Amino acid sequence: MMSKNVVAQSPLPRNSVASLDQKLAMAKRCSHEGVVAGAKAAALATIATAIPTLASARMLPWARANLNHTAQALIISTVAGAAYFIVADKTVLATARKNSFRNPSSNREA
Repeated sequence: MMSKNVVAQSPLPRNSVASLDQKLAMAKRCSHEGVVAGAKAAALATIATAIPTLASARMLPWARANLNHTAQALIISTVAGAAYFIVADKTVLATARKNSFRNPSSNREA
């Protein structure tokens, strides 16, 4: 006798319109959370970088001689951009991971 493999299925068909709409809404929510968290991190990183950069460019002789306004802006914007992308990426991945554990049946191959 051969046994048949039985796969538990989601109440919604895998490729139905409702299922795809639900996945799209989840993806939009994950990316929006990432954007918001990244923007907050970028704002904080801008403040945390601008204060010592601008202070050192006025107080330290080497920095005063070598860091013009363009260099100062480049330092600050590079840190802000890096903070944005790092935090946004981590937030999107964490949200997607949390959602995949919450609804594991939608991740199985048919």
